[in-house]
Amino acid sequence: MVILCVLMSSLHAQAVGPEEASKYIGQKKTVCGKVFGGRFLENAKDGPTLLNVGAAYPNNPFTFVIFANDRKKFSFKPEEFLIDKNVCVTGDIKDYRGKPEIILSDSTQIMIK
Repeated sequence: MVILCVLMSSLHAQAVGPEEASKYIGQKKTVCGKVFGGRFLENAKDGPTLLNVGAAYPNNPFTFVIFANDRKKFSFKPEEFLIDKNVCVTGDIKDYRGKPEIILSDSTQIMIK
């Protein structure tokens, strides 16, 4: 139990908010915030699921993305299950059209707070 508490404290010490994520493009970080909305674009190229963190689209400062090939690794529909939840996601922060994002390949990258 002590190890888990230390790990959680370490995670939150390194975490950044969705508004700060753009400062860390190219770095591996944990971004924590509330999921305000999401969509599974199953007919789009690569079938992305887009989840808006920090505010509703198009004002969200951060997005996390799950592509169709990785979606099967999730035991839930992210665009439904994660709405209105506070989450932390860990991964490499990338820039997509001027907005920071993390591409998730596995559900272990998400922690619900």
